[in-house]
Amino acid sequence: MTSAKSEFDYIIVGAGSAGNVLATRLTEDASINVLLLEAGRPDHRLDFRTQMPAALAMPLQGTTYNWGYKTDPEPYMNNRVMDCGRGKGLGGSSLINGMCYIRGNALDFDDWAKIEGLEEWSYLDCLPYFKKCENRDAGENDYHGVGGPVEVTTSKPGVNPLYEALVEAGVQAGYPRTEDLNGYQQEGFGPMDRFVTPNGRRASTARGYLDKAKPRNNITILTGALTDVILFDGNRAIGVKVEHQGQTKTFHASREVIVSSGAIGSPQLLQRSGIGPAEWLNELNIPVVKDLPGVGNNLQDHLELYLQYECTQPVSIVPANKWWNKPAIGAEWLFMGTGLGASNQFEAGGFIRTHEEFTHPNVQYHFLPLAVRYDGRSAIDAHSFQAHVGSLRSPSRGRVKLKSRDPNEHPSILFNYMSTEQDWREFREAIRVTREIIAQPALDPYRGKAISPTEDIVTDEQLDEFVRENGETAYHPSCTCAMGYHDQAVVDAEGLVHGMEGLRVVDASIMPNIISGNLNATTIMMAEKIVDKMRGRQLPRSTADYYVADGAPIRGEPMRTVSVR
Repeated sequence: MTSAKSEFDYIIVGAGSAGNVLATRLTEDASINVLLLEAGRPDHRLDFRTQMPAALAMPLQGTTYNWGYKTDPEPYMNNRVMDCGRGKGLGGSSLINGMCYIRGNALDFDDWAKIEGLEEWSYLDCLPYFKKCENRDAGENDYHGVGGPVEVTTSKPGVNPLYEALVEAGVQAGYPRTEDLNGYQQEGFGPMDRFVTPNGRRASTARGYLDKAKPRNNITILTGALTDVILFDGNRAIGVKVEHQGQTKTFHASREVIVSSGAIGSPQLLQRSGIGPAEWLNELNIPVVKDLPGVGNNLQDHLELYLQYECTQPVSIVPANKWWNKPAIGAEWLFMGTGLGASNQFEAGGFIRTHEEFTHPNVQYHFLPLAVRYDGRSAIDAHSFQAHVGSLRSPSRGRVKLKSRDPNEHPSILFNYMSTEQDWREFREAIRVTREIIAQPALDPYRGKAISPTEDIVTDEQLDEFVRENGETAYHPSCTCAMGYHDQAVVDAEGLVHGMEGLRVVDASIMPNIISGNLNATTIMMAEKIVDKMRGRQLPRSTADYYVADGAPIRGEPMRTVSVR
């Protein structure tokens, strides 16, 4: 709903994975009035680009639902200018992401909890909130919930023989098998859950959460509303200035302004409002409200590669990309909610450790039954398959720095990908291990010649150049407004900005360190956990058991030994 009202209890900037959770939960109390501001458009339910899981590449190709950020030239990636797509519209990045339901590893959260002041962010503290979010089609257990706002679909056997073959090949290469990448044991190969509804629609937070809030009289949702700055009275946030329908409007918040604009947008808004590194603000003549050097720093992401192969049997889904097959696929999806259109095609994957130094998996796999890039370009006009492989906890750190006071101008973004020796070591190992997996007997019926990288790329120098030229973002920016109490921390354990009153940040930017997996599920969980704190509630800590490698071998003996050096 829209309204001329200008006074609210809470103003939330950004209707994405976190903002929609906060708005929905806060308005469960009828006495609380919430304004939810979104710079993008509504999530039109008849727009197949965002609603059809199989169309996931399409929103990234334009700027209708995508901010379309670009990085500065990345110095360790042959100075490539790289994509940094972020969702723009109701649902935020949950409106355009790959829909992989992956939570990260239990030890990620235990590591967060080792940071002073973040003790209540351990895995067993977070698990009840993961369960609260979920409505999983496979039912409830110690690790999964039912009845929550987020529809989670599990992969079913028999979808495509390539999924089973790729998982089996991982096991034959000596790695564990796991039945649930979000269950007792993440480490290993197995089926992958998806943010997809029972009728084959994208399960964004706009659909799962905001649909519940929209009928309420105590929420106002403005789309096409670009927030310029946060307004302050001393060190207290009291409102926002917004560009909406060609006008500048001011809205006031009696309790809090909550920034949920993501790892790029949140530090950008804070800096524009006078909160950030004083040196950066002074360069743009922005009055310093609070000198917080961590705002925009500590930027982290997942970099990944596509390892692509020809498929010798006609079992891949390459024919689905032919224009003459698309109408039938689209019709089945539209009217039945089934078929190829109802899946994001990421139905199997895995997590492995490549070295004994890692306590938990440092490399992630997404398997696809066709060779294709995120921009939708097929690698070959023939049957094919691929493994997305990338490192999970790179030591490289980047930054998001304001370039202008104009809210329409994008910030300077530098991820600093591959800036440490660990990065190079991990990617060399990841490529070589993937080749070993692909060479296992389970893939003998399907494996054709390597498309990319070709088989002659074998030395460290050749692999490094392949990474520089072909590494791509997994679209997981995070950590630019990190939780904690150290010099670079921006918010406390509940998202409240240090040194300020009435100002909170809740989204992937407040992760203290990036998690080992896709970010969306964890961002939703964090919002659920923090909004409970805001309401004076807390779910009981879980008592579930979970896997810790604790020195276990990283792999067993492979069924087939191959030389990939």
